[in-house]
Formats: sequence, C-alpha cells, structure tokens
Amino acid sequence: MTVAVRVPAELSARVPAEQRGPGLDRDAVRLLVSRGTEVSHHAFAELPRLLRAGDLLVVNTSATLAAAVDGRIGHTRVVVHFSTRGDDGRWAVELREPDGRGTTRARAGGPAGTEVWLPGGLRLVLEETVSERLWWARVSGGEVLRLLREHGRPIRYSYTERDQPLSVYQTVFALPSPDGSGSAEMPSAARPFTARMVAELVSRGVRFAPVTLHTGVASAEAHEPPYPERFSVSEDSARAINAVKAGDGRVLAVGTTAVRAVESAAGTDGVVRAREGWTDLVVTPERGVRVVDGLLTGLHEPEASHLLMLEAVAGRAAIDRGYEEALRGRYLWHEFGDVHLLLPAEDPHAEHCFSNCR
Repeated sequence: MTVAVRVPAELSARVPAEQRGPGLDRDAVRLLVSRGTEVSHHAFAELPRLLRAGDLLVVNTSATLAAAVDGRIGHTRVVVHFSTRGDDGRWAVELREPDGRGTTRARAGGPAGTEVWLPGGLRLVLEETVSERLWWARVSGGEVLRLLREHGRPIRYSYTERDQPLSVYQTVFALPSPDGSGSAEMPSAARPFTARMVAELVSRGVRFAPVTLHTGVASAEAHEPPYPERFSVSEDSARAINAVKAGDGRVLAVGTTAVRAVESAAGTDGVVRAREGWTDLVVTPERGVRVVDGLLTGLHEPEASHLLMLEAVAGRAAIDRGYEEALRGRYLWHEFGDVHLLLPAEDPHAEHCFSNCR
C-alpha cells in the first residue's frame, strides 16, 4: 500500500514539543482521531476523554539507546548505527557518512571484511548482510553497550534541528532492560505521554499492559519491511489483554512496535500467551490483526511499510482519509510530531467531535 500524498519538508517536526515555547510539555502536540473515515481534530491532552473505562493501552517499555557512534575506515569518517544485538554476540549495524550538518546520509555498505575503528580501541568487522543496508558485524576490544553509554548519541535524522540529549528520546514507559538492551530508535508514539497524563487515564479506569520490543534502525532513504526484532510479553500482560478481549473493553496499542509484540504473542485463536524471543511477524492487511482493536501512532512517511500495519488495523479508506486530513490540517510528522488515534469505526460509547472541533 502507498498513500498518494507528498509530505512537505516544512511539516517535519524539527524539535520536541516542549522546546517550541515556554510552559510547554511533551503532550503539547495535536491528536488526529479516525473512526473509520470520520475524522476529528484534538489536542493530545484530550486523550483521556476520548477513551473510556475498561480500555487497555498496550505500551512498549523498551528504552532508547545512544546508538550512533563515530568511527573510521582507514582515514574516512563514518557513523555506525548499532541496530540489534544477535544471540551470537554480533550486532546488526548500518554504516553512514557524516553530512557536515551534524546528521548523516546513506553510504554503500560492505564489503564483508571491512574494518571500522571505534572509540576506546574497539574494532568492528562486517561479516554478512542482514538487508540491503544492514550488516551483521562483530566487535572486539570492548563491550558495545559500554561503548554506547560512553561514546554514543541518539540517532538523529536530517529533518531535525540539532542534537538532543538521550533523555529527550526516552518515553515515560521506558524501563532499563536487565541485560542493557534497548531500541536503536525511540518507540515514538508514546513520547507525548507524561506522568500526569498516565495518572489521569488510570483515574478514569483506563488500564496499561506493558510489553517490550527492541526496535532496530529505520531508514530515511529505504522503505524496507521490518526484520526480526527481540520482544517479550509477560504472563501478567497476556492475562490483562485476554480479560479485556473477553469483556467489552478495547485493546489499543501505543505504537506499531506494541502491535508487533502483542500480535506475535497471539495464537490463531486470538488468545495472547506469554512469549519472548525473536519475531519476524509482518502485520499486513492480508494477515490482519487478532488482538488489537485500535492504535495510537505517529505520522509515518507515505511509503513506509508501517502503513501496511495501519491498514490492517483500520482499513485502507480510514488511512487514506486520515492522511488527507493530516496534510490539510498541517500536522507535524516524525518522532517529535503529532499523533494519530485509530479507533473502531462504529463506537456508540465514544464522544464524537468532528472536523471543526479543536
């Protein structure tokens, strides 16, 4: 699926919401709500009244890593994006070139055997391809997670204005992993949530089910299907999700990573079971969703493979209509941008507020 729209460069969110003016917090973003092809416009702060007691939000607890590290191939400067740690100790990495503006651009990968020298005397050697742009690589001379803590910075793309501290890329749900693993890029749909917002939702009877999916690097240039990522769904979260599915509540995922995790733990009967490991699941309209009733997500580029998942949740017509309204309404894209809530089309309990309300 592709949505036949072009996103103007000026609609890329260049800085986080809290840096756009005095007194603002992370939740100072806009919220587009789709119920089928009916669209309404809101502030994100209105989310609690758009949900109802008994709803359950599935949230990704993966913490964001400082996954970009400077390196050299001979005398040539490169930037290594550490994506995913494999079970054999290797890392899936992407090599990029500095662009002179504090960000990077794509570069030709490989060949196998390429050596990259990293800070602290570490050496990275490319071994075999993962995808068109990612390589499995082995690092010697030190521990990668320590390298990231001491010399890494958050992955930043060219549409952003400046480097940001790692704290800007952590969501309110982020928890440290026992082995130090995390996401190469922020599970950004959850970024607008604040502790105050979570408390208000809980007070209104909305529940939360934590899951974990450590997401790898995306790409500003290539729109590839997701590759395998590590995930975990606990017994407690599986039980909570199944209880809501057995009642009249709705299971709403916060971000496409949460969809991938919970759908990977669901059987063909729709029952979620505790699971952990690797998932290669690609959620498409053909496969459909077995658990998720709705989705809160950022605005993705129209060609992105994530949109197949959105279509699986809400249908093609709803996504086309939503993106049309997002462009018309000048919503902001990317990880610091506005968000889109996809709810079931016919919902007699929900408050309706159509296109002229703010």
